[in-house]
Amino acid sequence: MKFKNFILDKFQEQAIKAIEDNHSVVVSAPTGSGKTLIADFIIDKHKNDDKKIIYTAPIKALSNQKYKDFSKEYGESKVGLMTGDIVINSQAKILIMTTEIYRNMVVSNEQEIENVAYVIFDEIHYINDIERGYVWEESIIYSPKNIRFLCLSATIPNAEEFSRWIRAIKKHAVDTVIATKRNVPLEHQFYDFELGITTLENIKTAKDSSRHYSKGKKNKRDKFPVPNHVELIKELGREKMPALFFSFSRRDCQLKAQELAKANFFPRDPSLSIFMSKKLEDAPSEISKLKSTQTLRETISQGIAFHHAGLLPVIKEIVEELFSQGKINVLYTTETFAVGINMPAKTVCFNSLRKYDGFNFRYLNTKEYFQIAGRAGRRGIDTIGYVVSLIYRPTFNYQEIKRITSKDIEPIKSQFRLSINTVLNLINLHTPKEIEYILRLSFYSYQQFGDNFAKVPTKVLLSRYFSIVKKLTKFDYIKNGQLTEKGHFSSKVFADEITLGEIFATGFADQLDEYQILLILACLVYEPRINHQFKQEFKDEELKGLRTLLNADEYLSREEKFENLTTMTALIYPLIKGQSFFEVIKLTNLLEGDLIRLYAQITDRLGQIRKATTEHKLLNKIENCKGMVDQVLEGIYLV
Repeated sequence: MKFKNFILDKFQEQAIKAIEDNHSVVVSAPTGSGKTLIADFIIDKHKNDDKKIIYTAPIKALSNQKYKDFSKEYGESKVGLMTGDIVINSQAKILIMTTEIYRNMVVSNEQEIENVAYVIFDEIHYINDIERGYVWEESIIYSPKNIRFLCLSATIPNAEEFSRWIRAIKKHAVDTVIATKRNVPLEHQFYDFELGITTLENIKTAKDSSRHYSKGKKNKRDKFPVPNHVELIKELGREKMPALFFSFSRRDCQLKAQELAKANFFPRDPSLSIFMSKKLEDAPSEISKLKSTQTLRETISQGIAFHHAGLLPVIKEIVEELFSQGKINVLYTTETFAVGINMPAKTVCFNSLRKYDGFNFRYLNTKEYFQIAGRAGRRGIDTIGYVVSLIYRPTFNYQEIKRITSKDIEPIKSQFRLSINTVLNLINLHTPKEIEYILRLSFYSYQQFGDNFAKVPTKVLLSRYFSIVKKLTKFDYIKNGQLTEKGHFSSKVFADEITLGEIFATGFADQLDEYQILLILACLVYEPRINHQFKQEFKDEELKGLRTLLNADEYLSREEKFENLTTMTALIYPLIKGQSFFEVIKLTNLLEGDLIRLYAQITDRLGQIRKATTEHKLLNKIENCKGMVDQVLEGIYLV
């Protein structure tokens, strides 16, 4: 069978047949095997009818890339993008969005989900994510019965169980399609400071034989230096380029690119610097003065680059375009580059198989390792893909590393948890009997009770629900089993529901001006890090007045996020004064992309408030706030 001039693999044919039969499909197939072609078939199948197709992605970068790809393929008029802070052509035939946006739409039962044929969940294994996994679960639970799903993932060891769950709760046919053979097989290797590129067993033997020698020595870590990435690249040789070198630190990506450039291992190509200069011709001149831009200028002529979420969009775009043209030899990047973005390389390197997850350092799980490793090997170009992990002997754990790198064995598990927003929408849209039934539909219930998920003990099932209802009743979001005016407001916002309700669904916001509103929202979206620095704070009467108002409120006075009010003046006060993005960035050590993200999240919250309120005075303030944020991002925040 052929589609779009491609001879289809067996798994693609199986998935397409299921779609022809109007079934949902769960596809588990290795990275780079052509899963996106199945999504293309769905779009092609419905190109002449009035049905919509929704494509959801776990991160904004992937949503943006898919928007560009689909716009090029099907024409901009047929493609829309919705990522919270950006809405383009929301009535389009093909809608690209983050999974959170889709979840919010189905939980609220919004009109946009009417007349949708298929929802494509790219990277469905994100259901495993402790923080965000519930989003994918709720997206499936609350989708209308007529919608079918295409769930795509590199590897799902329990794909059949996942399909059975969807089949059980949605009452329609769900096919499971599994492919295990990679088009380009992977060779997993390891790099030791002494042995160079070698096997895991050789490193174990070397470490075991050196134990007796190092007994009693205090400076064991000095004896075993950190393996050098420059030496690894040299040993790989140019014939194993291009290489994606994954580090879990943004700053480390830039530093390593500089270190490799200083080694002068690759010949210079002036055309790469010229390409970069041309791309920046129409961008604000201040971009060229940024440290990240200057660093890329140092490295790019050798085909050495870096890519992470802390960069400006135009810089990431330069790197992505050059990489897709085959002009990059080594790209130092964070793990976001491994999610969905279709840019494979011949070799993938890991700086470490351990990472900091926000709480502590831990080893990667098998799914994380194979998601990243799967970028090695280009279909139709390479006969083999190379994966090389740097090993630091003092922390070397043979059994653990062997387990991680042998096979993806991590099943997807439910991370279901009720949010305040979900409870409000359940009460608003459903009867108590329906609510109890819906809460039984979680993947957690199915994993615990299988097809008998209806027998989940009611007390266990409803304990968190009743706890949230009690809290919402106390603060007057629910009264006599119905939503109050505040409840209706907060059913339309999707984070900090009570905090936003207390401020914007009461008379509280009448006392605030635009500066104070933006300060509040900045506090709510800001994620503090121990290394963040702010060089100037702006303490004035408006800040003092806002703090007094917050401290006088029973609920708001306990909101820990408002402890950062003074800190956030460094990012909001200059914005109110009409200063540029580049003037703000001088006041902090936040990376450019992180500051963009904070402002974009503020825009997202402003949009939620605008949708939730009917108060004209508040709507005017919200529009003014949005205008100020738009102004500071003008010219640098592009899709």
